[in-house]
Amino acid sequence: IVRQIKNRAKQDPKRVVFAEAENYKMLKAAEICMNEGLAIPILLGNVDYIHEQIKEMSLELEGVEIIDPKSTEVKAKRHKFAEILFQKRQRRGVTMTAAKDLMLHRNYFACMLVETGYADAMISGQTRNYPDTIRPALHVIGRKPGASIVSGMYIINTKKGPFFFADCTVNKNPTTEQLVEITLQTAFAVTQFNMVPRIAMLAYSNFGSNDGETPQRMREAVAILHRDYPEIIVDGELQANVALNADLMKEEFPFSKLIGSPANTLIFPFLSAGNIAYKLMQEMAKFEVIGPVLNGLDKSVHVLQLGSSVNEIVNMVTISVLDAQCVEKRKNNKGKCR
Repeated sequence: IVRQIKNRAKQDPKRVVFAEAENYKMLKAAEICMNEGLAIPILLGNVDYIHEQIKEMSLELEGVEIIDPKSTEVKAKRHKFAEILFQKRQRRGVTMTAAKDLMLHRNYFACMLVETGYADAMISGQTRNYPDTIRPALHVIGRKPGASIVSGMYIINTKKGPFFFADCTVNKNPTTEQLVEITLQTAFAVTQFNMVPRIAMLAYSNFGSNDGETPQRMREAVAILHRDYPEIIVDGELQANVALNADLMKEEFPFSKLIGSPANTLIFPFLSAGNIAYKLMQEMAKFEVIGPVLNGLDKSVHVLQLGSSVNEIVNMVTISVLDAQCVEKRKNNKGKCR
C-alpha cells in the first residue's frame, strides 16, 4: 500500500507546508519527499535557523521555499490572513486583534496558506499535541460541504495486508448518526487505496448477545447503513475477534454480510477504544501504522503522531498529497473526494 500511494503521489506532486520545519525529522522528511518527487515542500520557521540546520546536517534542500510567519517580509500576507480568519470566526469569539495574534502561530499560518490556495496541503503535529494541531484546521478550513463531522482513520500494515481503524482520534463518544457518518467517510477513504472496505462495527457483543448502550448504538448504526447504503459491506455489532475470524463468522453467524473473508475496516464505538487498540498494535505487534488520516475536512490537512519517525512523516506527507489530488478533482467536478 505504501508503494502504491507513493507511485500515485509522484504522478502529480503537490505543495505541502511543513509547519514544524525547525525540527530535524521534518527537514529530513522534506528532503526525502523532494528528492523522490513525492511533494514540493514549503518550510515554515526561522529562515536563518533552518538554513543552519540544512547545512549542519548536509541535507539536499537546495531551492526549497522557507517562510517565517513572524518575519516582516510576510507582514502584508499575515494581515490579509488575519482578515480572512476574522471574517470566518468573528461570531465565534475571535476579534481582529486575536486573529492577528493567531497568524503568528505556524499551524494557523500554515492552514491559511492551504485555505488561500498558496499551498495544497499541510502537515504538522510532530512537536505539538493533537488538539493544538487540529483546532486551527477546523477554524480556518472547516468541514467539506455535506460533512457534519471530521473523523480520523489509521492504516495498520500487517502481514495479512492493511487494516483500517476509525475513529481513533477525533470523536470521543459518537452518536448513532455520527457513527454512520464516520463509517461512510472511512469506507470512501478505503476505496481511495483501491481496496473494497469490509466493515465491522465493533462492540462487546455479537448481534445482540449482550445488552447495553454501546451495542445498541452500533446496532442502530448498522440498521441505518443497511437500509440507506445496501451497497456497502458492513455488519455488526461484533466483537473484534469474530470480525477478524472468517471461519468463526461462518460457523456462528452465517447470515452476516461479512461472510467470505474477514473485515478489513474496524469502526470503534468510542475514541478511547480505538486509540488504545491502534497503539497496542503499534507497540506490541510492531506493525507499521500510518495516520491519522483526517476525513471530512474541506482541504488536505493531516496531523502527525507526536514524535513520529522520519518514515512515518514521509508516509503522511504522501497521504496528504493524495488527499490534495482528490480535493482538486472534487473542486473541478472531476470526481468525489472524502
